Amino acid sequence: MVDFAPFLSKTLLGSHGQELLSEGKGITSFKHSTSVVELVMLLCSQEWQNSLQKHAGLAFIELINEGRLLSHAMKDHIVRVANEAEFILNRMRADDVLKHAEFEQTLCAQTVIERKEEEKMCDHLITAARRRDNVIASRVLEKTINIISNKHGAWGQDPGVDAPEYWRLDAWEDDARRRKRFVHNPWGSSHPEATLKSSHENGAPDDAMLQAKEEFHSQLAANRSQQPLQSNDLMDDNELLSDDRELDLDLVGPVNISSKGHLISPGVVAPGIVSITSNELYFEVDEDDPEFSKVDPEVLKYCDHLHGKWYFSEIRAIFSRHYLLQNVAIEIFLASRTSVMFAFPDQATVKKVIKALPRVGVGIKYGIPQTRRASMMSPRQLMRASNMTQKWQRREISNFEYLMFLNTIAGRTYNDLNQYPVFPWILTNYDSKELDLGLSSNYRDLSKPAGALNPSRRAYFEERYNSWEHESIPPFHYGSHYSTAAFTLNWLLRLEPFTTMFLALQSGKFDHPNRLFSSISMAWKNCQRDTSDVKELIPELFYLPEMFTNAHQYKLGSQDETGVVDHVQLPTWASSPDEFVRIHRMALESEIVSCQLHQWIDLIFGYKQKGPEAIRATNVFYYLTYEGSVDLDAVNDHIMLEAIENQIRSFGQTPSQLLMEPHPPRSSAMHLTPMMFSTVPDDVCMVMKFLSNSPICHISANSYPQLPQPSVVTVTASQNFAVNKWNSNYSASMHSPSFAESTPSIAANLPLIMDPVLAQVNNHMPKRHLGDNFSQKVKMRANCFVTTVDSKFLIACGFWDHSFRVFSTESAKIVQIVFGHFGVITCLGRSECNITSDCYVASGSADCTVLLWHWNARCQAIVGDGDHPTPRATLTGHDSPVTALVISAELGLVVSSSEYGPVLVHTTFGDLLRTLEAPNGYRGPENVIMSREGIVVVGYEKGNIAAFTMNGRRLRHHSHHDTIQCMLLSRDGEYLITGGDKGIVEVWRTFSLALLYAFPACDSAVKSIALSHDHRFLLTGLATGSIVVFHIDFNRWHHEFQHRY
Repeated sequence: MVDFAPFLSKTLLGSHGQELLSEGKGITSFKHSTSVVELVMLLCSQEWQNSLQKHAGLAFIELINEGRLLSHAMKDHIVRVANEAEFILNRMRADDVLKHAEFEQTLCAQTVIERKEEEKMCDHLITAARRRDNVIASRVLEKTINIISNKHGAWGQDPGVDAPEYWRLDAWEDDARRRKRFVHNPWGSSHPEATLKSSHENGAPDDAMLQAKEEFHSQLAANRSQQPLQSNDLMDDNELLSDDRELDLDLVGPVNISSKGHLISPGVVAPGIVSITSNELYFEVDEDDPEFSKVDPEVLKYCDHLHGKWYFSEIRAIFSRHYLLQNVAIEIFLASRTSVMFAFPDQATVKKVIKALPRVGVGIKYGIPQTRRASMMSPRQLMRASNMTQKWQRREISNFEYLMFLNTIAGRTYNDLNQYPVFPWILTNYDSKELDLGLSSNYRDLSKPAGALNPSRRAYFEERYNSWEHESIPPFHYGSHYSTAAFTLNWLLRLEPFTTMFLALQSGKFDHPNRLFSSISMAWKNCQRDTSDVKELIPELFYLPEMFTNAHQYKLGSQDETGVVDHVQLPTWASSPDEFVRIHRMALESEIVSCQLHQWIDLIFGYKQKGPEAIRATNVFYYLTYEGSVDLDAVNDHIMLEAIENQIRSFGQTPSQLLMEPHPPRSSAMHLTPMMFSTVPDDVCMVMKFLSNSPICHISANSYPQLPQPSVVTVTASQNFAVNKWNSNYSASMHSPSFAESTPSIAANLPLIMDPVLAQVNNHMPKRHLGDNFSQKVKMRANCFVTTVDSKFLIACGFWDHSFRVFSTESAKIVQIVFGHFGVITCLGRSECNITSDCYVASGSADCTVLLWHWNARCQAIVGDGDHPTPRATLTGHDSPVTALVISAELGLVVSSSEYGPVLVHTTFGDLLRTLEAPNGYRGPENVIMSREGIVVVGYEKGNIAAFTMNGRRLRHHSHHDTIQCMLLSRDGEYLITGGDKGIVEVWRTFSLALLYAFPACDSAVKSIALSHDHRFLLTGLATGSIVVFHIDFNRWHHEFQHRY
């Protein structure tokens, strides 16, 4: 204890600093001891207690009092700090509550809305997929029923039963954008209800009304009897709401864009949702929208895209379009040779949609790079960037093709009847018995608009313009337009689906007979004298003869002057609709029209469309027909907006202006080819003889100069083939024919040089032989072989194992064997294609079927869905071995014949369309050919030939004095070339089957024929193993040389 004395004396201090244990006092009382017992006894002793109480009592009391004061102060401080902390915590808690409420009201609510929108979109897409599947299933069911119930099917009707057939114009377009194909119409009728309504309102005689009522009620009875058979509903509304995960597999990739939009289809404006994923485009109609309920349900039946889905790989071109004069729409052209059009709320949405779609531009036809920027180009920019004007000037494309190009880029479309393509009136003479296409007085003056052709009427319109006084409406010459939906439907009144659309426009009845299109001559006269009629034509008048025929026997009433309205009355110089269309198209392509067509283009698409030049040309229309004349978004009054929209819809829309300067004229034919009318060289150009002496049963002229090696492939009846070189630099001269056995210097000036493998007698190179596996039942003919465009591959049929085989022409080795038929394949066909594109290959067999295959140019093989080749379609209907076939990818048709008939027309999707009925006594069709114009020529036994349209109408038939072995059509289908057993090659006019020319007779039967790519040389394969090359110039039979029709 003594040892700690200094420490204790310093530590034990009072509140005022006094020492509690003074060193030497309290501490000294402790004895020096090392015993713990003594220390404990000391601390417990009375002395220690007295000393501690004496010296430290007061100090401890002060310390306790001081501690109490300090504790109270500390307590107050702690309470104050706690109160401040609680206040801060309460304020923070209140802030948290506010932030939480704000989060729930804003961000969370936004997330919930977005989530609901996403769920709604998913439900929408799932429902759309189910409805789409329902539509597809209905179509498959309809197709299956058609296959088994058509007159060539297993459940075909009794031939004695004459059931009415109804047809509609298909949306399929050819390369020139012509819609020529007709397909079955399951909703077709003679519209007796419209006839009855028209009879009531137009005051028809009592007997006519009784007849109309009778037809109407009989039609209802027929519909009632057919209702159970025509029900296509495979899924009802309750099933649409059920959960089915398998249907969700149809949705691939996230939805990149989803926007409200309108589907623009002929006669239909359907509101809905346009959705775009990473590789697909969807449209689903909004059936709950009040706007949709206004659409006529009968017209809706003809709209195929209400539940649409398109893969990006199907999209070929995208154009920006105007709708109601606003630049808010796009038109998408598809691989199926159809198009679909959508209108969106604003231009920003259009740009987003185009950016989300594949980069295809406006396609490859117009020489414009395939970029998204091209799809956003204005019509004027497209005109400036394309090469079509130069092609037209150089006569590489026809007048028709150029006008369709101008209509396409100027926004004219088949999908919007208010913006239908517009063509000019060409002729003025519709009354004489003969028409001279070389006489300029028979042609319309194309430098003036239709309303200004009559001088007195032009003066009337100019007086109206000059005397016009209105504060808000600018002056105009014409209150009506040259192209409206009503005009278009009136032109096409006799064709579905336009008949149904016409009735919807006319409140379910046919218009007054005096206002219906009934005569070409009267339509032209009305355009010259009626101040409210300044209409131009539509493209169909130049290619569609069916529009003039009342095939479905509509009761259209009677006119005051001409009587019953039925078929369109044609000019007296045209004996049939087909002849009218042919001559009308000839007039369009004539030199007289070619020299002044650019002036009409200036009026409709060019610098005379607007402004001072339009005033001088008497070419000003009502201001609401021009784009840019009104901004619909700026119109806030709903009633006013609806009135403006109806005005735009009903009274015409002017195409987009393409040029601000005069359009260049077309170069004259004489300027481009001054020698085209000169004397042609001798008919026979050269003769080339093979050593085998075997008949040349097939010849293919792949003479395109763009090919690495232009060549002519020949196949003999002994299954040997040759790849003969074509001399693209050869020019015809006025000397006598040469022979391949001539000296090399002369041979270099020949168009054809023999295959070097076969040219030498003692050569050690491998022979060109296809093997010995051919069936003895198959006769080697021209249609047993096809070649690819580059001559690298030869496809042959007739093998005993029911296959067809692909041979390499370089090595003569088999590169592919394709199976699919249950009988020997008897014939082959290949669709037209260019050097690098894919094509169809069709095979006909003894099993009575035709299979459609896909040749892939990149893989250089027949391809299918998996690793093995599979057919794209199976075509049925024949009941005997197939003998011949022809396929056109452009027209989407396959025409095939069988041993005992008939000749059938299918689509490339496998639908049977038509039967080409042979004339009486014509049997055994052996050859079938088809032009791009849709003319089908069939060669029968004993030299009989017949010409048909693609829609089944027989044009002509002729019995020839020779047995025809092979036939060929020129590219435009105008001329038919035949070769037969007598060794004579003859040229015919296809339409009339009139013989035009006969080439010098060959020394043996003609087994095969082919034309060079430029149509300047005709190659024939003979039974003696020779090839004869003829000079041919189709200009000598051109219609401009014919004085009268």
